[in-house]
Amino acid sequence: MIGYELTEDQAMYQKTARDFARDVIRPAAAHHDETGEYPWEILQKSWDLGLMNTMIPEDAGGLGLGCLDACIIAEETAWGCSGIGTAIEANGLAQAPLIMFGTPEQKKKFLTPMTEELQMAAYCVTEPTAGSDVQGVKTSAVKKGDVYVLNGQKMWITNASKATWYFVLAYTDKDKGYKGLTGFIVPADTPGITVGRKEQNMGQRASDTRGVTFENVEVPAANVLGGAEGTGWFQAMGAFDKSRPFVASASVGVARAAYEHAKAYSLERTTFGKPIAHHQAVSFMLADMAMNIQAGRHLVRESAWRHDAGLKNTKEAAFAKAFAADMCNKVCTDAVQVFGGYGYSKEYPVEKLYRDSKIFQIYEGTSQIQRMIISREILKEG
Repeated sequence: MIGYELTEDQAMYQKTARDFARDVIRPAAAHHDETGEYPWEILQKSWDLGLMNTMIPEDAGGLGLGCLDACIIAEETAWGCSGIGTAIEANGLAQAPLIMFGTPEQKKKFLTPMTEELQMAAYCVTEPTAGSDVQGVKTSAVKKGDVYVLNGQKMWITNASKATWYFVLAYTDKDKGYKGLTGFIVPADTPGITVGRKEQNMGQRASDTRGVTFENVEVPAANVLGGAEGTGWFQAMGAFDKSRPFVASASVGVARAAYEHAKAYSLERTTFGKPIAHHQAVSFMLADMAMNIQAGRHLVRESAWRHDAGLKNTKEAAFAKAFAADMCNKVCTDAVQVFGGYGYSKEYPVEKLYRDSKIFQIYEGTSQIQRMIISREILKEG
C-alpha cells in the first residue's frame, strides 16, 4: 500500500529542522555567503538538536535514522541555506561508505566519537583530472608491512580543512582497473597530509571546499574500509546511492525557497493595474515551479524509500538527482526573472539562490552522468 503522509516521527524531524532553518540558518545565511566564513556555531547548534549525523547506526551510538528521514531534514536545512546545509550533509556522504561497509570496530572508532561531540568528516574521491570518471583517479596506496603508503591529490573536497577523518579512494592495484580501487579511513592529522586554500566558489560559499594532498601518508592496514582490498569502487558507488537522494532533496529545498520568494513578490509587485501574479506569463511560471518542486520531492522520497527498504535504488537515485538538480536551476532562474531587475541585485534573496543552485547539476555526479546511469539501468531491464 502506498502512503504519502509522514510518520509522526518524520513530521517531528521536519518541524525541528524547519524551525531551525527559519530561526537560526536563514538569519545568518547572507553573512556566511558574503564572507565565506565556516558556520561552526550553527553546526554546533544543529548537532545539539540531533540534526547532524542522523544515519549513524544505533550500535555505534547514533540515531540510526533512514535515508528518507535524512532527506526530510536536508530539504529544510537547504531551504535555510544550501551552503550551510552542504557543510552539514557532507558528513553524511563521508559516513555512508563506513555505515554501509565498515567493520564493527571501524564504526566504533570513527563514527561513535561523532555522536559524542561535534566532528566533521570528508569524502575524498574527486581529483584534478578525475571527477565524473572515478576510475581515472591517480591516488595510489602501496602496502609496506602493516601499513599502506598513500600518495596523490584530491580536489573539490567539502569540509577538507574541518574534517577529523577522510574517506579516501586509492588504487592498490592499477592493473585490475576499478577492481583495484580500495577505500581507506584516514585521520586528518596523519603526517604527510596538506590541505590547500579555500576555493572561492560562485555559490554555497559557507561550504569549506579545498584540495587535499597525500604525500607518503602511512595508513594502518586496520583502516582499509571493510578490511578488504579491491572493494573501494563498490563502496564509493554504494555511498552515492545513499547520498544522492538527500542531495536531490536539498535541491528541492532551494527551489522551494526561490518559489516562495517569487510568489510573495509577484503578489506585491503591480503592473498595468494589478499584481504581476495575475498576469498569465507570471502565473504560469509559478504553476510550473510548484508542479516541478512537487515532482522532484516525490522522486526523492521514492529513491530514499527504496534504499531504506533494502531495494536497489541506483536508477531511482539518479532520477531524483538529475531531475531535482535541473529543476532547481530552472526554478531559481525563473525566480530571478519574476523579480526582474531586482532579482539581479544582491539586495534580494533570489540572487543568492540562483548562484547556489548551479552546483547541484555538478557535484555528486553531474546531470549528464546521471543520464548515463539511467540509460544503463533502463537498458538492463530489456
